[in-house]
Amino acid sequence: MPHSEVRQLTSSKIPSSRIGRLFHYGGLAASLGYGAASEILRRSVSSEESSHNGGSLMLTESNVKRLVTKLTKMRGAALKLGQFMSIQDTHLLPPEVEAIFRRVQDSAHYMPDWQMEQVMQASFGASWLDNFESFNRIPFAAASIGQVHHAVLSASVSPTGKPEPAAVKIQFPNVADSIESDLGYVKMLLTAGSLLPKGLFLDKTIQVMKSELHDECDYEREASFLRKFGSSSFLRGDERFKVPWVWEGSTKSVLVMEHVSGHSVGAAAVHELTQRDRNDIATRIINLCLKELFVFRMMQTDPNWTNFLWNSRTRQVELVDFGASREYSKEFIGNWFGLLDATVSGDRQACIDWSLKLGYLTGQENEVMLDAHVKSMSSLGVPFRPTTRQPFSFGPGTEWAAVTAEIRGLIPVMLANRLTPPPRETYSLNRKLSGAFLLASKLGAEVDCRELWEKVVESRNS
Repeated sequence: MPHSEVRQLTSSKIPSSRIGRLFHYGGLAASLGYGAASEILRRSVSSEESSHNGGSLMLTESNVKRLVTKLTKMRGAALKLGQFMSIQDTHLLPPEVEAIFRRVQDSAHYMPDWQMEQVMQASFGASWLDNFESFNRIPFAAASIGQVHHAVLSASVSPTGKPEPAAVKIQFPNVADSIESDLGYVKMLLTAGSLLPKGLFLDKTIQVMKSELHDECDYEREASFLRKFGSSSFLRGDERFKVPWVWEGSTKSVLVMEHVSGHSVGAAAVHELTQRDRNDIATRIINLCLKELFVFRMMQTDPNWTNFLWNSRTRQVELVDFGASREYSKEFIGNWFGLLDATVSGDRQACIDWSLKLGYLTGQENEVMLDAHVKSMSSLGVPFRPTTRQPFSFGPGTEWAAVTAEIRGLIPVMLANRLTPPPRETYSLNRKLSGAFLLASKLGAEVDCRELWEKVVESRNS
């Protein structure tokens, strides 16, 4: 993990008991209510006409600041939901809510040393430091459910038999036990003032998020996916990628893995990359996405840019976070391939038929919804079509920019006319696929998407 991208992190105690977290959320609700009341008073005495027309009473600038401050201190499910929403490029949510989640994504807090010490002792005992030649007690990264430290594993326990640089991911205390209650509080806050459209199916979204978050809180599960992706059946031997080794002594709440030296492919490093770098990175990530779906049937579903590091020396994409990994059934992937293949070939009826089979549609939709659904799904196939000029250009002013603009225009129609939430499996799948395209767009990359698609079809037919 990169040294140069350390942000100014803030230390604060994480409320770890359910009562403690309830107290904080209750205080947040009260302060938001106070902020809304103040806004009502302000508008009632203001002579400016614009003040009577503008925006939500709940999501004023002062209330947005209250939300961001509290969510970054609480961490856990609320912050994870914020991070998830902030990397979407679909404009599903009101601008005020998107702004909150973007600002939460840019903030970070970590545990005070005494709290981190408690977690390490619970996992490895009082002499846990004996496993390391060195351990930096200040983390270099902090996210929604844990923080990451630089360390050097002792030769006596290292998988190579010599001291090895390692990244130690330490989970915040009791974060797994707080998921359900946290998401309940967040749902309450998001539904205040009926801000969210009915077609968003927030209950289903939160249900899926709950399940995914419980999986992510199991670092032993993440370690198993690290080993699978690093095996000869998956990415070992593929010189385009680097999967770190994982230490056998890792536990459910502390994950120790190989430290890699690449840099995040996120926006902060874009200006340092050549066009060749950008094209190679985007090509590999889109190719990996397709391979995970249609060859491995196993996908790391979090497209957050910090999960992909670019090593300019080895010209490898280093993959560092497998907490959001999941497997898909052969039947589901077969059906989803049929849908994507229909969009690539431009077959409207086949797109509807596969959508019905998958559960995107009920069969009772009106023509407005059918047309919007087919157009939005067909947009995913545009980069792979034989009629599309290759290499396909992503970024501002390109054909992809026009495609995403069309999708955004269709979202209000689908939210107003949708009869059923998307299939459960597609939440993570769409997040990764759209995230891969968004990353390519941020990089301004050019990718021969048709060649990547033809290789996938060939592998399925062989």
